[in-house]
Amino acid sequence: MTEGMPDSLIPYDEIVQEALRAVVGRVLGTIADGGGLPGDHHFYITFKTQAPGVEIPQRLIERFPDEMTIVLQNRYWDLLVDAQRFSVGLSFNQVPSKLTIPYSAITGFHDPAVNFELRFQATEDAAPEPHEPAENDGAVVAPVEDGSNVVAVDFKRKK
Repeated sequence: MTEGMPDSLIPYDEIVQEALRAVVGRVLGTIADGGGLPGDHHFYITFKTQAPGVEIPQRLIERFPDEMTIVLQNRYWDLLVDAQRFSVGLSFNQVPSKLTIPYSAITGFHDPAVNFELRFQATEDAAPEPHEPAENDGAVVAPVEDGSNVVAVDFKRKK
């Protein structure tokens, strides 16, 4: 009898993506406030180099015209975190560089020490726009088979 689920007028996918990006900000803020990475924790952060608000040296944009991954582990400095972005000093081929990356540009966050990973869709603007269904690799949202509107979210964390 049902021809399919109606389109939602609430942008759930965007709300969840924004909340998960806040997780990245909170983790980085904890590291910035606490003076460094505890234990074996370290982060691979992948982001769109051409996204609005990204500030990186031109030589890095030329080398990585679409996307790049940085590693926060042993040699980084001046990690500054706010509600919209973070900035960090890193060295590339022994040339010090400052990068400023808005959370909206991040497409991946991975902490291999505990095998925790998040994947995101890159956002063009902060304002929500009409969109196609999400194709998020990091979170699988599947309807519960009991007919309710509850969804299960699996972030693929291995134990």
